[in-house]
Amino acid sequence: MAQRIISDFPPSATAEDVVSGIDMSGKRVLITGASSGIGLETARALAAAGAEITLAVRRKDAGVTAAEEIADSVKGARLDVAVLDLSKMRDVEDFAQAWDGPLHVLINNAGIMAPPTRQVTENGVELQFATNHLGHFALALGLHDALAATGDARIVVVASIGHRRSPVDFDDVNFERRAYDPWVAYGQSKTATILFAVEADTRWRNDGITTNALHPGGINTRLDRFQGEGYHDRLNSQFGGADQVPWKTPQQGAATSVFVAASPILDGIGGRYFEDLNESEPTSAPLSAAGANATGVARYALDPGNASRLWELSLGLLGKTPA
Repeated sequence: MAQRIISDFPPSATAEDVVSGIDMSGKRVLITGASSGIGLETARALAAAGAEITLAVRRKDAGVTAAEEIADSVKGARLDVAVLDLSKMRDVEDFAQAWDGPLHVLINNAGIMAPPTRQVTENGVELQFATNHLGHFALALGLHDALAATGDARIVVVASIGHRRSPVDFDDVNFERRAYDPWVAYGQSKTATILFAVEADTRWRNDGITTNALHPGGINTRLDRFQGEGYHDRLNSQFGGADQVPWKTPQQGAATSVFVAASPILDGIGGRYFEDLNESEPTSAPLSAAGANATGVARYALDPGNASRLWELSLGLLGKTPA
């Protein structure tokens, strides 16, 4: 059994703490959903380490504002803004084809959480599954050669402890036959992101690409926008008060993303899941049993058979022939 990766950082560490002393000069990094929240803070920290950052965003104006904010705080930051809607597979393919040159780090950060009603994309795919998993899957496929060209590329997958709400239902990922539940759909989509990391690492490791997934922690960001006013207050009340819930700032939430993207102790390490700057322990416990302090990765999310099956299913949803 592979040795578990444990860092020297406390759970309260920030992205700035993690990247201190790391030189990413000459590295090109693409971050989806980088206009706010932990995506913005991940971009800021890696730019401060010298990386050239492309902020992939749905709205160009939001991306430009984010880039200006980073430039104001990071002297000499090298930044680019590109428009990308992960729910539109044709746009994802066009984006990947337009990419020029090598790519050292791809950070699949963008996401959507628990819209109250079922929505589908123009391709008929449930919106959370499409945005959180399938769009990123298509993006990684399209950028494979750019990643492989570096010889030591990393893919960073921002998942969630919410993956423990549901495995992937391979017979009904789009909720066509079962009743739509926003949290089950969210859990399924986040399980899919972890399974992608497992299978991508298996398939692409010999191409010099390693892939890991992570849970950033509970953070107050725009990801909560479908939950209504007072969402965090309701959770605090449910779990016994704000002092019982381990909320993180966006800077702290970005720390594990930055750790997985840049830490030298992860050279050659892939197919794993991290939280609080450490590799997580596998668990079979239901998420509800752990309450606000839940940790650990579901065994079904690391299962190689599930990972391979999801890869083939995802290729089919994209209209591609399974390899």
